[in-house]
Amino acid sequence: MLICVPDVLTPAELRHCQSLLAAADWADGRMTAGSQSALVKHNLQLPPDSPAAREAGVIILQALGRNQTFLSAALPKTILPPLFNRYVTGQTFGVHIDNAIRANPLTGERIRTDLSVTLFFSEPDTYDGGELVIETLYGSQEVKLPAGHLVLYPSTSLHQVLPVTRGERTASFFWLQSMVRVEEQRSLLFDLDQTIQDLSADLGGGDDRAVRLTGIYHNLVRHWAEP
Repeated sequence: MLICVPDVLTPAELRHCQSLLAAADWADGRMTAGSQSALVKHNLQLPPDSPAAREAGVIILQALGRNQTFLSAALPKTILPPLFNRYVTGQTFGVHIDNAIRANPLTGERIRTDLSVTLFFSEPDTYDGGELVIETLYGSQEVKLPAGHLVLYPSTSLHQVLPVTRGERTASFFWLQSMVRVEEQRSLLFDLDQTIQDLSADLGGGDDRAVRLTGIYHNLVRHWAEP
């Protein structure tokens, strides 16, 4: 399940994060890559403990906590602190898969990576190339979203960032462990929740059918979730 979530950040939050990233000191992106990924990773990255990364990361996590589409799709149990990367002309990240287990760089806590997230900070017309290409059951999907929008996709997916040929691409990327481990179950729950929201808007929040469906949704969460 690949889901694009628009306008995660408010305009003020987006501008503030962009200013933090523009003034930050960037390092070699291979510092967080595994042995295989390091062979195909050519970009810049903020050190996880840098002031800019910490401040922007807090803003992102707060925004995710109020975004109902993200919460419905991810059902997050633990979200790792957001990391930040930058691709300038000629830089790329070849085909790779994310590590199954990752540690919080600030606390050492280890999680299973169920879902990967990329939140864009550069407007698409300011750079050429740099598309995030995700392999799915239905073929390759290219993602290049407006600043402040994010894409959520299974960490089991092969993916890559195509070479930037003009300008620069700045984004945040991070991983999360979901309360619902199985992708197919998360997908069913998301579809059911979105249907309930649509029905409630059309029929009114007190409609018996919407209430019954809400009960089914929560009982499925009880059955599948690993709190």
